[in-house]
Amino acid sequence: MEPMLPTGSVALENLATELVAKANALAGRVNPILAAGIGNLVRSMNCYYSNLIEGHHTLPIDIDRALNGDYAQEPQCRNLQLEARAHIEVQRLIDQEQAPSPVASIEFILWVHEEFCRRLPDELLWVENPETHERLRVVPGELRKRQVKVGRHVPIDPDDIAAFLNRFAQAYNSPMLSELRRVIGVAASHHRLLWIHPFLDGNGRVTRLFSHAWLRELGIGSDLWAVSRGLARRLDEYKSMLAVADQLRRGDLDGRGNLTQQGLNQFCEFFLATCVDQVAFMESLLEPAELLRRIEIWSEEETRAKRLLRGSWPLLKEAVVAGEFSRGRAAELTGYETRRARTVLNTLIGQGYLASKGPRDSVRLGFPATIIDRWFPRLYIAPTN
Repeated sequence: MEPMLPTGSVALENLATELVAKANALAGRVNPILAAGIGNLVRSMNCYYSNLIEGHHTLPIDIDRALNGDYAQEPQCRNLQLEARAHIEVQRLIDQEQAPSPVASIEFILWVHEEFCRRLPDELLWVENPETHERLRVVPGELRKRQVKVGRHVPIDPDDIAAFLNRFAQAYNSPMLSELRRVIGVAASHHRLLWIHPFLDGNGRVTRLFSHAWLRELGIGSDLWAVSRGLARRLDEYKSMLAVADQLRRGDLDGRGNLTQQGLNQFCEFFLATCVDQVAFMESLLEPAELLRRIEIWSEEETRAKRLLRGSWPLLKEAVVAGEFSRGRAAELTGYETRRARTVLNTLIGQGYLASKGPRDSVRLGFPATIIDRWFPRLYIAPTN
């Protein structure tokens, strides 16, 4: 599995530095209350793209319905909804700092697998050996006990998994790593965890949630962006770069480990560049003036079509700018008398465009799936095949 980290790459150091700078800028761009609401949206988005990477196309509206307990009658669609909900719930636990620490540990990796798999329907906890057609049950949180093959990659023997995970945790938790080297380590560990392939199934999801969690632990990841969107949009390249890093050392000039140093460097450059690209995308999407402009145009169109009451836009604008506002300010913001202003406010809450925890609590922006394409264009992109 050596080398565990790239060496001697100025390009990687530059990418890591750029990622830190852009992530910090993005974190300061959005009101914290609004950011929390966007975080729910990003978790759903992350789940959507993680599903696509696994070959599961779950529509955003179906994910939204699953979060509200509204499941399809058709078994396959229902199972995919439950899978999506499981992913979002585990990521929420990570985002709320309810997961084991540190992230680069065996305890965390086992926890992610157990928490995700125990939420799945039984039908999704079985895999089939493609050669023997034997059906094997996936046990939540249990390391793989069988030899497997993933494409052209043959992961390590099951008896060696524990030792390799120990080396994994030792390498990426080393106190000798600088902050910049830890950022690069997120990219390297993404490949190495997939290379180990510790579980019978679910390794891809565990690894992507692992990377998300470690980025958060380093103060770079946040509620506002997710790398899975970029990986899914460049899926063929993602798989190709993983395969390149799987290769054995190519000679005396290719590092000192058994695996290729050059291949690991290439994968890390791809991964960090994808992170930078996704932070930049979300930064442009959440630029305050542009976000307000998109919502205002949508609001005007919906008002003309009589799907929104007049006076809705000032309330939506305040939710974006201030993050939240008290219900008592509805009359002030709309310029209407109290009863009429309350009607506009309650209608927006009923439609899901504004949200509130209770009838007397403050109001914040809502994010129903029906408006995502208008308020946040290109956030979700359908697969091309």
